Amino acid sequence: MHRVAWEELIREGNRLASSQQLSLPARIREGLEAFASRSPSRFAILIFASLIMVFTLLLAQPFASASGEPTAFADAFFNAMSTICVAGLSTVDMATYWSPLGNAIIFTGTQVGALGVLTLASILGTIISGRLGLRARLMAASDTNPMRIHSGPVAEGQAIRLGEVGGLLATVAFSLIIIETTIALLMLPSVLSAGYSLGESVWYSFYYSAMAFTNTGFTPNVGGLVPFAHDYWFLTLIMVGVFLGSVGFPVIYALSRNLKHPRRWSLHVKLTLATWAILWFGGIVGYLILEPGNSQVFMGMGPGELTYQAAFLSTMSRSGGFNLVDISQLDSSTLLFTDMLMFIGGGSASTAGGIKVTTFAVLILAAIAEARGRSSIEAFKRRIPGDVLRLAVSVGLWGATTVAIGTLIISELTDAPLEYVLFDVISAFATVGMSTGVTAELSDPALYVLALVMFMGRVGTVTMAAALAATQVGQFFTRPEERPIVG
Repeated sequence: MHRVAWEELIREGNRLASSQQLSLPARIREGLEAFASRSPSRFAILIFASLIMVFTLLLAQPFASASGEPTAFADAFFNAMSTICVAGLSTVDMATYWSPLGNAIIFTGTQVGALGVLTLASILGTIISGRLGLRARLMAASDTNPMRIHSGPVAEGQAIRLGEVGGLLATVAFSLIIIETTIALLMLPSVLSAGYSLGESVWYSFYYSAMAFTNTGFTPNVGGLVPFAHDYWFLTLIMVGVFLGSVGFPVIYALSRNLKHPRRWSLHVKLTLATWAILWFGGIVGYLILEPGNSQVFMGMGPGELTYQAAFLSTMSRSGGFNLVDISQLDSSTLLFTDMLMFIGGGSASTAGGIKVTTFAVLILAAIAEARGRSSIEAFKRRIPGDVLRLAVSVGLWGATTVAIGTLIISELTDAPLEYVLFDVISAFATVGMSTGVTAELSDPALYVLALVMFMGRVGTVTMAAALAATQVGQFFTRPEERPIVG
């Protein structure tokens, strides 16, 4: 023990001695690399917080607004937070408020934010160190499974093995480029037929494609989706982009390698796709049951159009954020149903938010196993370890607590109905972007609270799960067992 500590002290001394001979940029790089090695989760939070402040300063400048006037700090901060967290909520009219340069800043921010917290940290760590080391691989892999940071062995099958992390990072980059470009080119004829000029059509196509794949939901044109309300080709492309972005990069990576061999898919891939599909179809059925009686929203729609509207709304509830109807006009039961879908969100390591579909699936499987009297949780002929369930419970409670506290505080700061406040808070936490109109009318203190909810939703669940996994230590004794009364 003393020998190990002495050797560590010698290495630290050698490092300090060598660092004194390095230039200032080299010292900064070495310091950041050492910090990233000691605490990947804190490094990830530092990166995201730094990006938010940088984009806040950019959006606050006169050149970012169409009027040429500086943007108030609260608005700049909230919109920068929404951009980096790919939340899609805004306090201003996105189609008219920002200048061309401001729109370019927003567009760039969503691309950066879509990479994911720990994936972004691993990429920047790789740039700093000049190589994809073990720690960078751990940070990237922990976006697919936070237990990768566990100090001991991880026995269960992984969505992405450490040796494949380089391929995952390449998949992230190519997915952003290839998928968004393909969808944009397919959208172009629809945008042109809507009456926009060639330049506007190209910009709008790429903007909509990016906002769909990143699950942000911003719209660049006046009226948003209104000009395309009956263009089902365009709307279907929006849904495809949202789906591809919300299933997660590990799923895209796995499908790109074994699309025709489902037996080779990992449990994570199968569980993500199955749960996403069940929630999507369940959402369609739920909207068809709950909402048709509300004539203010679906008035005069035939069965086919009504089903398509339900499918579109179910897709956007995964974290897409686009909407064809006035959310504030939805029935109270429909708002609550949408709250539940938004809170679950999309897949892990995706551009979507929420507690993630795999977290929800593990919780449901645990409840089913308990109801059947089984001691183990199983899915697709695989057993799910107990530590995965503990992490799922922790993430679920973390999300519920964040939403509850955020709703309580904002309710005290505004006179809006509780169901509207709850909807916008969950939309912020799950980075969905749909709003009942409450967000645009909030005071500055309430905006700061909602921005913090966005940050916790985008960063908190993953990094907290990673921290919990990292702090698990071996225990060399077992205490006496006693069962409290539950239920």
